[in-house]
Amino acid sequence: MKRRHFLGFLGAGGLVGLFPVLANARPRLDLSASPGIEPLELGEAEWRERLTPEQFEILRDHGTEPAYSSPLDDEWRDGEYRCAGCDLLLFTSAMKYDSGTGWPSFFEHVEGHLLTQVDYKLIWPRTEYHCARCGGHQGHIFEDGPEPSGLRWCNNGLALHFVPAAAS
Repeated sequence: MKRRHFLGFLGAGGLVGLFPVLANARPRLDLSASPGIEPLELGEAEWRERLTPEQFEILRDHGTEPAYSSPLDDEWRDGEYRCAGCDLLLFTSAMKYDSGTGWPSFFEHVEGHLLTQVDYKLIWPRTEYHCARCGGHQGHIFEDGPEPSGLRWCNNGLALHFVPAAAS
């Protein structure tokens, strides 16, 4: 083995060894599903029938849409943001704010409707969140949001559908 390959191998091994340390350094969000939420488990073919190819990429394959591509980033009417995979209520318009990131962002979520896991896709660990009913990937949680939570629930617009509040 050439020296540079060996050193590269050691460097990569060193990073892998750091993952548990880095993950434990971040505050953990211990979310659990509400007792009344029954899991929705469909096969790949059923998901492909139900979702557009772009939604499938995000919800089932953990993809990310381009920043500023979702009309939901500019949606400011009163209403609800529901999972595009199973229609579970995840956020309300009262929880939304303009983060300037190009994705719909929320400082709070509907308790018991989202679950989290650690994501190492970009090497540095991030907290990824999913719909508690169908497991659909929604986005990531960052610690740069407004009060009162200080969190930013950064969501893919294609993973949501907006239901406007009924006119009074």
